[in-house]
Amino acid sequence: MEPQAAANRVESASEFSLDTIEIVSPDHYQKNGYPHAEWTYLRKHQPVAYIERPRVDPFWAITKAADIREISIQPRQWLNGPRLAVFMLDEGAEGPPPELPLRHLLNMDPPQHGEFRSILSQYFTPRSIRALEPEIAKITTEILDDVMDRGECDFVTEISSKVPVAVIAEMLGVPRKDWPTIFRWTNEVIGGGDPEFQRGKDANETFAQARLEMFQYFTDLVEESRKHPGSDVTSIVSNATVNGEPLPALELLSYLFLLVVAGNETTRNATSGGLLAFIENPEQFRRLKSDPTLIKSAVEEIVRWTSPVIQFARTAVNDTVVRGQKIRAGESVCLFYPSASRDEDVFMEPFKFDIGRNPNPHLSFGIGEHFCLGANLARLELAVIFAELAKRLDHAELAGPVERLRSSFVGGVKHMPIRYKLKPAS
Repeated sequence: MEPQAAANRVESASEFSLDTIEIVSPDHYQKNGYPHAEWTYLRKHQPVAYIERPRVDPFWAITKAADIREISIQPRQWLNGPRLAVFMLDEGAEGPPPELPLRHLLNMDPPQHGEFRSILSQYFTPRSIRALEPEIAKITTEILDDVMDRGECDFVTEISSKVPVAVIAEMLGVPRKDWPTIFRWTNEVIGGGDPEFQRGKDANETFAQARLEMFQYFTDLVEESRKHPGSDVTSIVSNATVNGEPLPALELLSYLFLLVVAGNETTRNATSGGLLAFIENPEQFRRLKSDPTLIKSAVEEIVRWTSPVIQFARTAVNDTVVRGQKIRAGESVCLFYPSASRDEDVFMEPFKFDIGRNPNPHLSFGIGEHFCLGANLARLELAVIFAELAKRLDHAELAGPVERLRSSFVGGVKHMPIRYKLKPAS
């Protein structure tokens, strides 16, 4: 269901109740996309809502931008570590997934989080990232050239997925021959619950196998980077120290694991969702084509509109109160970022895709300690991709159904067949 239709459906929201509202089922996301109608109902009627469902540990759903912002800037009251996100067990699962050995920025809390984040924080500043623009432009041009004369393609598998995986792989020093393998691993980590990407009996087994193979691969790459360090990110992390000591193996491999997955998945899905928004709102694409100076605000609106990361969880350290609701120590809240991106108290006409929107204080990259380390890279990739599309894409329309990822964690589009007319690069 498209966002505007979802918002309209809320006007007759008698169909909703807190006992039945569905916001964490991966099947629901795959079939219907984001539950914007449900989030709109919660923002209006119960913005801090206690949710109990079969096969899900109970949690408090946080759907207002102000509350998400306030929780996110209190890392000592709200821990990131114990519960990364809210997941629903698959039917027939015999218990919660086993704890897999991962120790990265997303499940670290102060002071360790800051110590490990600082290893690459200077590498991801706007100034440092700008140096990558010629390479990103070259990759984008080559990918578009490859499909220019075809007239039809799967935009996800043949365009939007290729740019970010190529960029992050180049940054990490991964040889080109291994890029398809990196792409497969990221699909399995994020989409292990989707039958298309599943290996083994379930999502947990798929994730575990992909993690193991990635760790084995990067163990060899780290060894080489320590013998012959270069300027790539793997070399920087491999030879970094925290408090004067080299990174332990688990933290080092987890760091690289996170960079690969996060550096690919979110930008890919923002790109796919961004083009879909332009197809559904062709006047906005005409607007960008006629005024290229709108690219910066267009990127922010694409990120707001798509909000690729659906949710993260936080766990209360002490008893506290959020919007009048008492939350006890040890209880979890779930921060729904796409809901914050449609918050009526923050955005005028939140269900309108407007590439000139200003201001645009979305929280799609997070806020506070866990603000996305790669936000500047994602913005640059999106700016290059959509600036090039605005110059070269004369027409695009859907050529088949949009297939979404079976996930309540990342809002993914798996397949998006399009029919198009592309001009040669200028």
